[in-house]
Amino acid sequence: MNWKLLRAIPFLDTRSRFLASIPESGCILDFGSSDGETLRHFSEMRPDLHYYATDIAGNPDHYPDGCQYHQGDLNADPLPWPDQSLDAITCMHLVEHLNNLTLLLSEAARLLKPSGRIYFETPHPKTLTIPSASGTDAGTFTLNFFDDLTHTKIVSTGALAQLARQNQLQVTQSGTSRNWLFASAYPLYFFLPSSRKKFTAKIHWIGWSAYLIAERPRWRSSLSPNSGASAIWPLAPHSWKPPIVSTKSLCLPNLTPWS
Repeated sequence: MNWKLLRAIPFLDTRSRFLASIPESGCILDFGSSDGETLRHFSEMRPDLHYYATDIAGNPDHYPDGCQYHQGDLNADPLPWPDQSLDAITCMHLVEHLNNLTLLLSEAARLLKPSGRIYFETPHPKTLTIPSASGTDAGTFTLNFFDDLTHTKIVSTGALAQLARQNQLQVTQSGTSRNWLFASAYPLYFFLPSSRKKFTAKIHWIGWSAYLIAERPRWRSSLSPNSGASAIWPLAPHSWKPPIVSTKSLCLPNLTPWS
């Protein structure tokens, strides 16, 4: 599916709704960019955005033109980009592969601009009980959580929400991720032979993935999120500038990582 089709109807897909909300010409970083399929879809829908990617073993030759790629392990390696340089971050089907989410959350909070947002997507806890594909289809498509041998543990949206708040990110949305075009096609595929399209339609039909969106607020608490106090301070009290009357992002198109 070419995501150009979603420009006028982003509400039909959870990911495209998030993508549509990013400021014009904004900067977006994809955690765990893998083979770049998702980034290419994003670029089809939002060619105006500036793309950044990081993965332990990515394939940058297949990423959108101009995408800046950093190879690193999000279990342990800090990212090279400056503080408050990104309008959005996506982290899709990555957290269930990591052993420790501490660095990932702290880096996301550091990199996001005020009002910048991060989108998480991960297998729903229900995937622990969904049967694997049967017969000759066994092992050809991930239905049960443990069909993917690289999965380490379920990470619920409740757990992600707690980690986000510990890093002073504000949870704004959560739920089940779906593409309603794919989901509505599943009854048509039900009696057809097995195919990737059939399994894709099925996982959207059953709601295989959960999502959570968290935002870096313009004002952040000066105390621990568990302290019960409500004192707040500006994000950058010594570098405040008057607001710019423009809908365009302040992202620098030629932003390069620190050496």
